[in-house]
Amino acid sequence: MPKSVAEHIQKPFIYQIKSRFLFYLVVRGSIPFFIAFIGLEFAVSWVQKRKLSGRINDGISSLSLGILSRLPDVLFRSVDLISYIYVWNNYRLFELPWDSPWTWYLTFLGVDFAYYCFHRISHEVNILWAAHQIHHSSEDYNLFTALRQSVLQKYTSWIFNLPMALFIPPSVFAVHLQFNLLYQFWIHTEVISNLGPLEWILNTPSHHRVHHGRNPYCIDKNYGGTLIIWDRIFGTFEAEDAEVVYGLTHPVNSFDPIMLQLRPLAHIWNTFWATPGFCNKLSVIFKGPGWGPGKPRLGLPEEIPVVNRTCTGFQFCMLSQGTVLLRIGFIILSLTSFGLLMENRPKAGILEIIRCLVFIGVYKLGYLRSQFSYLGYAYEVRHLF
Repeated sequence: MPKSVAEHIQKPFIYQIKSRFLFYLVVRGSIPFFIAFIGLEFAVSWVQKRKLSGRINDGISSLSLGILSRLPDVLFRSVDLISYIYVWNNYRLFELPWDSPWTWYLTFLGVDFAYYCFHRISHEVNILWAAHQIHHSSEDYNLFTALRQSVLQKYTSWIFNLPMALFIPPSVFAVHLQFNLLYQFWIHTEVISNLGPLEWILNTPSHHRVHHGRNPYCIDKNYGGTLIIWDRIFGTFEAEDAEVVYGLTHPVNSFDPIMLQLRPLAHIWNTFWATPGFCNKLSVIFKGPGWGPGKPRLGLPEEIPVVNRTCTGFQFCMLSQGTVLLRIGFIILSLTSFGLLMENRPKAGILEIIRCLVFIGVYKLGYLRSQFSYLGYAYEVRHLF
């Protein structure tokens, strides 16, 4: 076989290897930095305000949702990269040189603009908001909040990246995709106030605090990932002004990761069947979460509830420290058991049996309850069999 033909056949395989290696390297290498920065944020917050940057129970909830969002990756390959590589291999129009600085500049802008478009639509289309709202459900704002992710969101975001697959190599795209997400980790904090001239160009903690606010002036603002210029261009920018109150306009008041994932979908399902008219039913799915018959596509601004800082999060104070510590212990036990099982350790089976028995015990005692009562039987059956 001629050398040029062999190289052409091997190219798709090489791009897949490159992309997956870079994806693994960036994500795996970032975990120690996540842990270090979370610890640093707690320390700085204590020095600045004499209090921690968030509640322990809310942080555990965010961490649980982050772990839950990554579980599908154990069974399925990354839909972002697989779809991108498929379009690149079969439909690319031309190939930009991967080693050209201009290719990297263009990819940086392309990935960030694609994220802006997806992020904005995720707030303006109800079925997409049902997945994305999980990230906004915390009433704290700290680096733990950055880990609070949806299981379902990744299965729609990939579509917005596909135009770049027509000319940008997958290996270059994979690097920028991960750095775009990693950049957004550090902006979830209150310990950094204002960054001066950088506020005009970059998405900063100040800008992103507005995005996470449920004050009327914060709703549907500042969608940028790395850059804030898209918001300034398309009219969705808002500077931080009054004290930001975080969370959803209709708080969920729960730490249950399953409930947080399913409740928005259940709400859409119930609203869909309760709304008369076929066109109105479609509008329930594809218009904004504030839409209703006779209202504009995104709802009425005057219907946004007035926030009251003193009452937010009242239901979260009901957990005792003993309950919080018990849940922390069970999470650590579960993660340890899963690790031993994946390594095929001899005593992994015994530890998993202990974990299941502990779960049934603490569940029966009322320390691990779901707000979906019918899930209780599923929990017990799952851990018995």
